[in-house]
Amino acid sequence: MADFLILAEAAHAGAEQHAEATAFGLAPPWYVALSMVALLGIIVYMKVPALVASMLDKKIAGIREMLDDAAKLRAEAEALRQEYTDKIAKLEKDAAVMLDHAGQEAKAIVAKAEVDAANVIARREKIAEDKIAAAERAAVEELRVLAADAAAAAARDLIGANHSADADKALVDQAIGQI
Repeated sequence: MADFLILAEAAHAGAEQHAEATAFGLAPPWYVALSMVALLGIIVYMKVPALVASMLDKKIAGIREMLDDAAKLRAEAEALRQEYTDKIAKLEKDAAVMLDHAGQEAKAIVAKAEVDAANVIARREKIAEDKIAAAERAAVEELRVLAADAAAAAARDLIGANHSADADKALVDQAIGQI
């Protein structure tokens, strides 16, 4: 510290001495202080702090209003989100019910188709059996006709070969006698 004082004295000794300007016995720093006090007095007299406070109050009120609006919007958004969540849950439930109902209808359709197919098969079997029976009856009738024709032809040939006119007369007389 001693070194600093020596240097300060040396610098002070070597420097020129200036006379400091004063007015009314006051140095320049006092004028700056007085002008600041006057400026602050004017600011207070003109009610600048009140104006600044009212501007800040308006700004605060605007921000509060914006916050209130944001809170309302958030509440509305939450309500909409809840509404859509409820709608989605209801739609999922409805979709599950529809899917279940569709499954039941599909089972019923399959069961009905199986019954209908069985009925169609039974009808077609019955029709086929009827056709087969009709064909059998026709074949039997045709065989009877053929057998009767063959028997008549055979009888005609036998009778023609084994009987003469005299034998026929005796058989005719015998048949008449039995009547």
